[in-house]
Amino acid sequence: MFLSVFDIFKIGVGPSSSHTMGPMTAAARFLDDLRTGRTPIPGSGAPAHVQCTLHGSLAFTGKGHSTDRAVILGLCGFEPATIDPDDAEKALAEVATTRTVQPEGLHPLKFNPDEDLIFDYGPPLDGHANGMVLRAFDAAGALRLEETYFSIGGGFILTADELAELDRTPAGLKTAKKEAGYRYPFSTAKEMLALGVKHGKTIAQMKRANEQAHIDPAQLDERLNEVWNTMSACIDRGLREEGILPGGLNVRRRAKKIYERLVEQRGSNMAQPHVANDWMSVYAMAVNEENAAGGKVVTSPTNGAAGVVPAVMRYYRDHCIGSNDEGLRTFLLTAAAIGGLIKHNASISGAEVGCQGEVGSAAAMAAAGLCAALGGSNEQIENAAEIALEHHLGMSCDPVAGLVQVPCIERNGLGAIKAVSAASLALHGDGEHFMPLDNCIEAMRQTGQDMSEKYKETSLGGLAVNLPEC
Repeated sequence: MFLSVFDIFKIGVGPSSSHTMGPMTAAARFLDDLRTGRTPIPGSGAPAHVQCTLHGSLAFTGKGHSTDRAVILGLCGFEPATIDPDDAEKALAEVATTRTVQPEGLHPLKFNPDEDLIFDYGPPLDGHANGMVLRAFDAAGALRLEETYFSIGGGFILTADELAELDRTPAGLKTAKKEAGYRYPFSTAKEMLALGVKHGKTIAQMKRANEQAHIDPAQLDERLNEVWNTMSACIDRGLREEGILPGGLNVRRRAKKIYERLVEQRGSNMAQPHVANDWMSVYAMAVNEENAAGGKVVTSPTNGAAGVVPAVMRYYRDHCIGSNDEGLRTFLLTAAAIGGLIKHNASISGAEVGCQGEVGSAAAMAAAGLCAALGGSNEQIENAAEIALEHHLGMSCDPVAGLVQVPCIERNGLGAIKAVSAASLALHGDGEHFMPLDNCIEAMRQTGQDMSEKYKETSLGGLAVNLPEC
């Protein structure tokens, strides 16, 4: 099992990795198939008209998560990592006027957002709660290409055939395929710890060696630095901005004022002993306010949970004794190893397992990363991840109005606090503990499987339907 650190930490845009980044990427991939002439459905005419149908959670909370905008921008040729907000707004306005998309390398394609972007509120597609179908027709209306995509969390997408192939492949064979060529292959935490003992390596060292199978050391460090710099810049933007977040809930940004108050109280007798928690919260809230506004963020491992890891990394850099740049890279490598285990053996998708898979996974990653950066052993790191994940089990994903605002922004702050507490508890121990991380991950998977669909990013239950009456 190998997921790159840059698969877990992807630079993109808000407000959602599964509902914004995934659909945008799927639409861009569909365009690539059209460019290469992949039109297996018999027909005589060139593609002239495209259509998209959203299913499951993508339909129920798609408008709140800007899925409609993401699909249109993807069909215009935009991609999450390189999108320019100003260019995107111009493109959306042009599509609204012309009722066509004009991606590079293709003839203009008819696309009326009012008719060709369909929200199907029926049962979700088989395979995953986040499904979408893209179709291309010729000028006579004959279907030329149809593809089903699933946005499986964290910005990852799979076609229906790719998802079916994963389901058909025996676990051992699937693991062998993924692990070929890597020095320290592991698909469970137990295997990870055993490799560490056998080779005398830390989790970060093993992760680094695996990454360097495809990237040279200098480039790896450069890209890790870029991930952290993007996270840090997102915090800084969130701490500067004020105003009302988009979407209609009239949620006001709070990070800037809280930050100014914390700066004012620094070093004075006004600061309470729990002020460290306030710093972690404000860093996380800054990120998730940026995410809710559609800003540039890093999936960590998702957009809805994008504030936890950056907040704990900023806490490490600015508040922990002995912090340094190498510690930041160790943090990211270790956190990515834990995130990969969770994604491989359970899920990081709120639509699949609830928010335990998003903020819970992020807290486990952040706890492990901080523990590693502070010199924890592999066993302490595994313990820290387990503590953080264990105490998010059962957390539902119930965003009010389908927006990644309530309760998501504050939830990231509390996730960061839990992560630091988990790392601290683990560092006070020797790594021995009752519940292995692998078992906790499996408990999370089972809990998500049993959870009602109302509480898995559909906004049909929980906080989403219990709103203030005033």
